[in-house]
Amino acid sequence: MYRRVITRYGADPLHLLVLLACFTLAGYAASRVIVAGIWLGFLVWFVSAAIIHDLILYPLYAVADVVARWRPWHRLRPPPRAVQWPPVHDHVRVPVAFSGLLLLVWFPLIFRLSEDTYRASTGLDLSPYLGRWLLVTGVLFAGSALAYALRVRRRASRRERATPPRR
Repeated sequence: MYRRVITRYGADPLHLLVLLACFTLAGYAASRVIVAGIWLGFLVWFVSAAIIHDLILYPLYAVADVVARWRPWHRLRPPPRAVQWPPVHDHVRVPVAFSGLLLLVWFPLIFRLSEDTYRASTGLDLSPYLGRWLLVTGVLFAGSALAYALRVRRRASRRERATPPRR
């Protein structure tokens, strides 16, 4: 039965289950938006977010990724085995992406662009948002630097075990 589902569906049955759960959650969220009566504003936000992402943001971070990977000092032949370092671009890309996503979602609060509205609706101050975003960004980069250091150490210990001792 498992093989029949895979051949007919084309993927693991767990994939289908997760996909159905995602559609159920999206349907529930859409029903809540419709019941709240804010469907028009949500539709405008959703379409404009998709357009802004696809036409502006995606090309920007695709170019940024190419620039981050470009190394003018890169030689045609690889460096000697003892000096090879693991690539660092993923350890920079991930914290930048998460920090940018947080900034994109919370920028009106981080830059205090909606202070009057926020204070009127919640009674709270916007002062902690910038500090908290900077703290989260710092933690993301520190965690990424730690992961990179562990990766370098693991690679060095593997190299030491693989290299026979000289006589």
